[in-house]
Amino acid sequence: MEQNWAGNLTYRATGIEHPESVDELRGLIARGEAVRILGSRHCFNDIADTTGVLLALDRLPRVIEVNDRRDAVRVAGALRYGDLAPVLEAEGLALSNLASLPHISVAGAIATGTHGSGDAIGSLAAAVRGLTILTPSGEVRTLNRGDDGFDGAVVSLGALGAVLEVTLDVEPTYAVAQHVYEHPSWDEILADLDAVTSAGSSVSIFSTWQHTDVADQIWVKQRQPDVHTSERTEQLARLGAEPAPGKRHPILGVDPVACTEQGGVPGAWFERLPHFKLEFTPSAGAEIQSEYLVPRADAVAAIQAIRLLAGRIAPLLLVNEIRTVKADDLWLSSSYGVDAVGLHFTWRPDEAAIRAFLPTLEAALPPTARPHWGKVFTLDGAEVQSRYPRFDDFAALRAEFDPERRLMNDYLERLGL
Repeated sequence: MEQNWAGNLTYRATGIEHPESVDELRGLIARGEAVRILGSRHCFNDIADTTGVLLALDRLPRVIEVNDRRDAVRVAGALRYGDLAPVLEAEGLALSNLASLPHISVAGAIATGTHGSGDAIGSLAAAVRGLTILTPSGEVRTLNRGDDGFDGAVVSLGALGAVLEVTLDVEPTYAVAQHVYEHPSWDEILADLDAVTSAGSSVSIFSTWQHTDVADQIWVKQRQPDVHTSERTEQLARLGAEPAPGKRHPILGVDPVACTEQGGVPGAWFERLPHFKLEFTPSAGAEIQSEYLVPRADAVAAIQAIRLLAGRIAPLLLVNEIRTVKADDLWLSSSYGVDAVGLHFTWRPDEAAIRAFLPTLEAALPPTARPHWGKVFTLDGAEVQSRYPRFDDFAALRAEFDPERRLMNDYLERLGL
């Protein structure tokens, strides 16, 4: 039986196919049954599930092609970020951001609005300048930034077709240094959250919520050269935070061998921006994840709501991560139209208990909170729709690309698509 990465979901599909060419993929789609496109399986809900056949694109031809202006790269949608990054580095190029895991596929990450962290950096989908989609009818369609429908087609929930290729913005390579600080005061963090999240190019606040007076860690990733080191150290010292005396894992007590280098040692962007190294199994493995993104204006209230629920959260939790995402114009992006703060929960692998608790958490968060599309949430479809001003436009785009509803599944049905 095929399962997702975490093992909390067994796919109901009749089978999984691995086409090795676009023509073979087109032939499989043309058989007329329900289909879904499967990425790196890092979604924790049934977004990729189907009662028909799953189509994995990992055996399609590998494509990595830098354009003549050297400001964009065209890649196969199934390619993992961790496989793309070293090739870009060899070309002297880089992406502006990466998620905490380099193991995820480009197409899957952008389809679900997956993000990294940084006040001035958008989600991974925000770097997309073009994409080529094979629709269920067998038509190949290419949309570029500025085209009608492009802003709806990037974060697509897999509802438009198979993303064959993606063109991403790139820039000259750069180095990053990563520092970890421990035991910052929550009161001081919330007194000026903007100052904390701006302490580096990318900042993550980790907590197990075993204590409500201090967080566990703050990870600060900073582009080099860094001319503000002393100011940053003073700023974090005001939080009561101390530099970690050794390497740390986001989850307290877990061996940090899988984590990227810390201690302020500069390294290539792709060796510091993710929390985890490609060659290791990421994070905890046996886990469930949820995430909600709120506008920056609502972030302190949202964190305070979590703080009040700490006694119920802590027994279910492995770690909570808080980080930021710049606003974008992509219709189903969790940061559509607003700078956002992500409230990410890595739960212990007890899905029944998590689902029983989530309605309480969701009710406590501001009504502006948007759930991550690839993670576990219990908000109903109508409520989710109300939080996306362009949802109806996306529904029309979905109907245009897939009028026979071949890509529909229970997940999309629950959303009202």
